[in-house]
Amino acid sequence: MRLWIGVHLSHASLDMLCPNWRTEAAVVLERDQVQACSPAAAREGVRAGMRVAGVNTLCPHATLAQYDAHTAARAIGEVSLALLQYTPEVALCGNDTLLLDVSASLSLFGGARRLLRKVQATLAALGFAARVSMAPTAGGAWLLATFIAARRRRVLRLAALARLLDALPCAALPAAQPYLDWLEGIGGATLGALRALPRAGLQRRTHKSILQALDAAYGQAPELFEWIVPPPQFAGRVELMERLEYADAVQFVARRLIEQLCGWLAAHKRAVTRVILTLEHERGRHARPPTGLELALGAPTWEAGHLLRLLKERLHNLELAAPIIAVALHAADTETMAPVPKDLFPEPGGSPADRERVLELLVARLGRENLLHPSPIADHRPEVANGWVPIDQKPAPARCVQGAERPFWLLAAPIPLPVRQHRPFYGSPLRIVRGPERIEDGWWNGLAVRDYFIAQAADGARYWLYQERGGQSGWFLHGLFA
Repeated sequence: MRLWIGVHLSHASLDMLCPNWRTEAAVVLERDQVQACSPAAAREGVRAGMRVAGVNTLCPHATLAQYDAHTAARAIGEVSLALLQYTPEVALCGNDTLLLDVSASLSLFGGARRLLRKVQATLAALGFAARVSMAPTAGGAWLLATFIAARRRRVLRLAALARLLDALPCAALPAAQPYLDWLEGIGGATLGALRALPRAGLQRRTHKSILQALDAAYGQAPELFEWIVPPPQFAGRVELMERLEYADAVQFVARRLIEQLCGWLAAHKRAVTRVILTLEHERGRHARPPTGLELALGAPTWEAGHLLRLLKERLHNLELAAPIIAVALHAADTETMAPVPKDLFPEPGGSPADRERVLELLVARLGRENLLHPSPIADHRPEVANGWVPIDQKPAPARCVQGAERPFWLLAAPIPLPVRQHRPFYGSPLRIVRGPERIEDGWWNGLAVRDYFIAQAADGARYWLYQERGGQSGWFLHGLFA
């Protein structure tokens, strides 16, 4: 099951520029216009796009801050780095929204609900007010996080997602915004009504990007993203809005940095053994040297809770020589994250009883349906011959095709490939390096007559392609070589 989490940082600029916006009236201005405002300012009548003169008239006591694109980008970067501890596939989309592909992380974090709560706890630790959604498509998660009310942002099935999206206005799709007047005139005010329109006519009169966005949001088309890549080294720093005079008050700021560090460690599959926290004091005429705290760990770790417990003990007994104006965190020593469990087979050639005990443990942890072994079937059709059964079930005796080169990964369903310049295309033009190998079998329950080829992409990856006999049906991707 595919599952995505959407994180919409609706108040990122307020969080970075006006930390007290939750309780006070605060306004962020961009070119003398309101870019964002706090709930207290909104209750006074302040709205996005309003001029600064109107803000001063309606809410004269509001705190005004100028929008800084660099500060907003830094906020997005901090959040994305911290969220890498839940999945390596984090992408930045429009409207200050992050998308996380957590399909492979559900078992590790105890299911969808627990994972969602962990993500929300991390965002709270970072000090950001975010709208979090969960959906089986990335486009659906983006729309839910951006436009749907809080209680309806968690959807696990495509049917339920479609019902929510059908009620959204067409303005929710950025691609449809240039055509809103025309769409409303023909009755296409919602996404559900937009889907009901004839596709060919809609594409001729608007743009194909509208259909692409609709199909992606409803799970009817693939979605491609450029994943966020963490920096090669970690060194986090937070400039404080106010001076801190007590060491215990550093914990909240340090937690922001530790969450980012743990995301960086998980992305690089590293564990930290020594961390240095630097507390910077006044500069200039009254300059004081920074205070350094070194956390030396007895065992490598990548967990935020363990680091926070150690830091809390160190800060509890620390006496500050001067107020703190900035906090920095540096991962001094790291090493490769040890595989878990490390001693799965402690000795080469363990006994069959040891192997059975390990398999029983894996079945209990992962589930019987998630631990399989091959049970090939005597059939030349790859989709039929590629059989798998649970680990505790004895495979049926069968003879495989001898001498034929087969891919490491066979797709559940072949993918049709486009043709560009008379060559199949999958990320890049594919060059045929071997073939054809004709497979003709299954006349009794679904005849398959195909010519299989091994093709190579520009990056060296090899794929298993086929054409139906005669080559009139195009190219299909059926497998991937290791």
